[in-house]
Amino acid sequence: MKSKFKKTNVVGLIPSRLNSSRLFAKALLEIDKIPLVIHTYKRAKLSKLLDDIYICTDSNKIANVAKKYNCKVIKTGKNITGTDRISEAADKLKKKFSYYIDIQGDEPLIDPLHIDKVILWHKKNPKFDIVVPSLKTKNIDTPHIVKIVKSKNKILYFSRAKVPFEFKNKNKNYYKHLSVISFKPEPLKKFKKLKESSLEKIEGIELMRALENNMLLGTFELKGNSFSVDTELDYLNAQKFMSNDKYRKKY
Repeated sequence: MKSKFKKTNVVGLIPSRLNSSRLFAKALLEIDKIPLVIHTYKRAKLSKLLDDIYICTDSNKIANVAKKYNCKVIKTGKNITGTDRISEAADKLKKKFSYYIDIQGDEPLIDPLHIDKVILWHKKNPKFDIVVPSLKTKNIDTPHIVKIVKSKNKILYFSRAKVPFEFKNKNKNYYKHLSVISFKPEPLKKFKKLKESSLEKIEGIELMRALENNMLLGTFELKGNSFSVDTELDYLNAQKFMSNDKYRKKY
């Protein structure tokens, strides 16, 4: 790759906590003898556009494991959401970046190319405060997958329900969000100062806070898939998929 993959003042922040509600301590569950959150970090390191990467956590246990694998760590307080956590971590960094990329720690199979595509798209579309890429999905009935309602490249709503609802016409395409989210500095700083919003509390989706406070959220469609580990079945499937994963050989 040539100049378009030149690193340009972008940092990756991986929020991680020990007390995950649906699958306890999933960050430290091992896949191929490596903790889940370490897979996320090592794959993010394969990105061509991230200048630096940090695991952001309030857990000493996660921090100690991360350091054992030579991962950079930022200790945070106990935060309401992952976005609150990376906002705190961003404030602790001495260097200020042009873009902050939230890479969810429960994505052990994250595609590094997806990270780079999110960065490039946000740089080409700087009017958006936050960019959340979308992927087509047929797995629409589970509340564990957050669906996106969009108009062209503008996000209108997030939901765990099947939206938009097929009342008058069939909907051919449903979209889920990929857990690689790009923030410009000021919107990220503003986010942490805002109170939990009403729809955020109902849906359990933190980015509703941004929408309810009139931030402009953009999206574009990525090809491929994403795989977050939220349940015991997800964990078993992640182990199976990792055995044939093309990036696993690179770290």
